[in-house]
Amino acid sequence: MTDQDLDPTIAALLAETEADTGPSDLPSFREISEQPEKKSDDSDLSASSAHKVDLSQTGFKEITKFYEDESNHYFDNPSYYKIALGGEGEQAQRVHKILSKYLTCQDPKDRTVYRQQIVTSWWELIRVMCQKAADKNLDIPKRMLLRFGVVLPSLFTPEQKQLFSTVIFKNDTGEPVYYMDEWFAEIASGRLSLSATDEARAPRKNDAGADAQRLQQLKSKNDGKLQNAESLLNSKEAERKLLENELKNRIDSLCEHAVMISLEPHTSPYTDAQKKLFVEVQEKLRALQKVDKELSGYIKEFEEAKAISTSLADKMENQTETVEINTGDLMIEYQTVRQMAKMTCGRQGNQFPVFTREFFHCVPRLTGFRENVLNILKWVEDNDPECFVRIHKNTKNRIVPYVLCLPTYGDFGFCWEPFDRYNRVTSRGRIVIPMYPRDLKIAILMAVADLRWQVAKEKASYYWMEEGLTGQYYQWIERQKLKGDLKSYFIADYVLWMTKEVDGVQRMEKELRAIFWRFVPFNQAKKDDLKMRSPIYAELYQRDLNRAMSDGY
Repeated sequence: MTDQDLDPTIAALLAETEADTGPSDLPSFREISEQPEKKSDDSDLSASSAHKVDLSQTGFKEITKFYEDESNHYFDNPSYYKIALGGEGEQAQRVHKILSKYLTCQDPKDRTVYRQQIVTSWWELIRVMCQKAADKNLDIPKRMLLRFGVVLPSLFTPEQKQLFSTVIFKNDTGEPVYYMDEWFAEIASGRLSLSATDEARAPRKNDAGADAQRLQQLKSKNDGKLQNAESLLNSKEAERKLLENELKNRIDSLCEHAVMISLEPHTSPYTDAQKKLFVEVQEKLRALQKVDKELSGYIKEFEEAKAISTSLADKMENQTETVEINTGDLMIEYQTVRQMAKMTCGRQGNQFPVFTREFFHCVPRLTGFRENVLNILKWVEDNDPECFVRIHKNTKNRIVPYVLCLPTYGDFGFCWEPFDRYNRVTSRGRIVIPMYPRDLKIAILMAVADLRWQVAKEKASYYWMEEGLTGQYYQWIERQKLKGDLKSYFIADYVLWMTKEVDGVQRMEKELRAIFWRFVPFNQAKKDDLKMRSPIYAELYQRDLNRAMSDGY
């Protein structure tokens, strides 16, 4: 909706938010500054801790509850606007003044100017408020401002107000999906490390903070080694158990002798089938010997990583000084999040940060709330089972990235970093999702595609233009003589792959489809279904069988 298409009932939106106040514009800033007495909330407002990667998890749990049955009435508070901006100093005053002018202005050109001014003033307000995000007793209106961009409930339609009033507040999913207020709270508490930036960070002035940061980095790096060693150890123990069971079955078969007729109680010698078991038993013993050798190495690696982990934990626990939240680090993350928000909108996108019914056009199930995002991520992984898989030492580890849901009207999801630089083995990557896009599924697919590309590129390292997914795709783009950003081409093709080809709608060129079929494979059930739909997919399916029978697969 353009500025010229302003809702004719905009005057009603300017009604006083206090029930006992007469009709006027927004409250004066003096009224806002007189913040009501804070009322603590007994519930845990922070997101549930989901930082430790559980390599035993094979997929997302089914989302059965998307919204609460009853309204939480957070937006029915007549003092909502005052509480949201109260106590936030001159930054809140500036937002209040510009927002008042924006909502009452009738000149389209002036409204455009005020609209641009709101963007800058709003993020200055967020800079102040993000430092309070870790406070569990933070007033609900302030938290809703950070989480959803809602500063004035009268900018809702009745349907939108009801929708946002039934959003599930706490993160009970166990998955690393966070709203902006939760993200800042996790950063401030130290449970989540700072997002990667291009700029070099200045060293901390206090020694305690520097030591704590160094220990945390060492612990993060060692945690990856510890988790991977344990994963390999579990894998080899399972392989040994399987071989031992097979060996027991062969020995049991070898020890079975039938009684010879008329020569009882004497039993028959080994049969031809039993004699063949001698070779199989020897093969199983050799395989067990090899597995045991590998198992011994993994146990040694695990013991070393465990000892380092214990030592680091003791050092961190025995630190005499309590390291306070580093405001400088939090400001670095604030700048990063602000840049993320811009990227979700793009250069020519709508960067207006305040929630308003002018720009919100999402249906309930396609609004970027946590449960909706997880539901789509489950759909993506069900069809592309390797989208979150990272391979290390020929072991596949499923590692779900951190997901940050930002209250923007952008359409672009993206990957900020594929993994932590101090732990490339088992650390989570970071993807960003806009909460109010035109198509939430497309935004999430773009983020997953970006993550997939960066992980594949890092895996191939110097040979990324020659090997694996990135190498095959790069060579195809070169043959097509296409110019432009390679990753952007891949993201667009991945979206096509997951929205059209997944249902058998052929939109890709034959060679490109073959690349995706091999390196971005659908699940086996989907492959079995597609091969029956068209000879094109049947041919690709047969190629899979041929590769499986060859050593070079």
